[in-house]
Amino acid sequence: MTRENAASPTSIEETIAPPPAPRLISGKYTWRLLFTDSWGIVAFVFGLLGVIFSFLGAGLTLVIVTAFVGIPFLFIGLILLVVALGVGTWRYIHARQVVNVLRIGESTQGQIMDVQRDYSVRVNRQHPWVIRYQFQVNGQNYEGNVRTLNPVGASLQTGRMVWILYLPNAPQWNSIYPHP
Repeated sequence: MTRENAASPTSIEETIAPPPAPRLISGKYTWRLLFTDSWGIVAFVFGLLGVIFSFLGAGLTLVIVTAFVGIPFLFIGLILLVVALGVGTWRYIHARQVVNVLRIGESTQGQIMDVQRDYSVRVNRQHPWVIRYQFQVNGQNYEGNVRTLNPVGASLQTGRMVWILYLPNAPQWNSIYPHP
């Protein structure tokens, strides 16, 4: 289901251009992105379960001397912790890179290609919006997308011109400005 608004203007001049780099973006924004990311939430849940299983397994093995139950619990807990650490690190690095794009990225004009709800994901009884956009750097086309639970207004409709921030040495790292 694509949301389109034919009455909305498509001119880039009507949007606020990004200020020159470096932009002031709080380091806490990395954590906000991480805790709204589905993989980040999965890593947190796996980490929590890993801690619970590990402590329970260690307690059953060492204190109560029921190793036949405690060792499997400890093993499962350690596996969950390793998975949580791996996934959490991957998503933290990704969120930090998005913040880096917002801080020091160069700006260019782009166009929103598609705006859709992602019905495969549900957070707090809401389905996130996926905004897919396209832009050019040095004559080469790039695409990107952002997800947001925020309501999509008239400025983020299919066909609209938007500002895109990207890293000059790695344009595959990009984001819409302002970040939804």
